[in-house]
Amino acid sequence: METMREPTYTVFHGYHKLAAGTLSQIASAYQAALKAKSASAVLIFDDETGRSTDIDLRLLDSATQAGLSLDVESTQEEDDQAVRRRGRPKLGVVSREVTLLPRHWEWLAAQPGGASVVLRKLVEAARLGNGDRDARRKAQERAYHFMLALGGDLPGYEEATRALFADDIAALEKQIADWPDDVRVHALQLATPF
Repeated sequence: METMREPTYTVFHGYHKLAAGTLSQIASAYQAALKAKSASAVLIFDDETGRSTDIDLRLLDSATQAGLSLDVESTQEEDDQAVRRRGRPKLGVVSREVTLLPRHWEWLAAQPGGASVVLRKLVEAARLGNGDRDARRKAQERAYHFMLALGGDLPGYEEATRALFADDIAALEKQIADWPDDVRVHALQLATPF
């Protein structure tokens, strides 16, 4: 059984890393950087996705004062998934369409437990069997989103991106060697599977 861990974030002010941790742990660094009103952007990155994240400062203030954790604003994709659909909502089941050829449906129908049981078993076996590859892909996407946001204008960005997706960490390190230290270190950290 997978354990859920609290999401972590990293705050950057320009190319300088200010803080890392849960939202309540990074709140004061984020707010202090915003109050400084410098020309450099202050960004919070979700460590799970590598994407820049917006937060509601009013919620952050109240959560920080109360010592609570809070969730970041939901994305449009999450909002779309929350829409009620037909099916068995009391069980949390969301139906999806699967397009198969007639011979596939015939084979599924002949299996013990029916199509749903067989499909769940097949998906679970594929998920477990491809765990390393999926973790590598997720790390590449995470590092890419971060690199795009902070390194997109830095020298060697395009070559670094090619090296990242070619799974050539040595070439990636070479391409970003001249990047600001905090950006380089964080990009390499995100490129490593958890």
